Amino acid sequence: MAAARRIYFAASIRAGRGDSHLYYKIVSILKKYGTVLTEHVGDPTLTELGDSHMTDKEIHKRDMDWLRSSHVLVAEVTQPSLGVGYEIGRAIEMNKNILCLFRPSDTEKRLSAMIRGAENGKSVIVKDYKQEDIENLLESYFSETV
Repeated sequence: MAAARRIYFAASIRAGRGDSHLYYKIVSILKKYGTVLTEHVGDPTLTELGDSHMTDKEIHKRDMDWLRSSHVLVAEVTQPSLGVGYEIGRAIEMNKNILCLFRPSDTEKRLSAMIRGAENGKSVIVKDYKQEDIENLLESYFSETV
């Protein structure tokens, strides 16, 4: 299913792009497991302005269409983002498989209880990780879960 799998990658855009280098790496790895519908999120040249050529309504419609058509949502949640939280909530409503990735060693913040508490061990998985472990973590997730 890897070739036909559609992956929605969610990560901070307007809430901060400090981890854009990591998002780029994650998107590159995710491409091994399917089509990344939101590949632009990993673009290191994308600023906090996001897709400035589109209105907020256009972005919302496009992203919700992509989310509906996806098989899985992978969200990097270390940088708190209202948009990513919204996407996770909508994906839960749509019964999508969801993997949330959090780096506790790279932040003084704790992950929101609304994200960590949503984990059910099946369709919603939350993983604490270190950057150097991301490739193995994604390989394990896509070979065992999705």
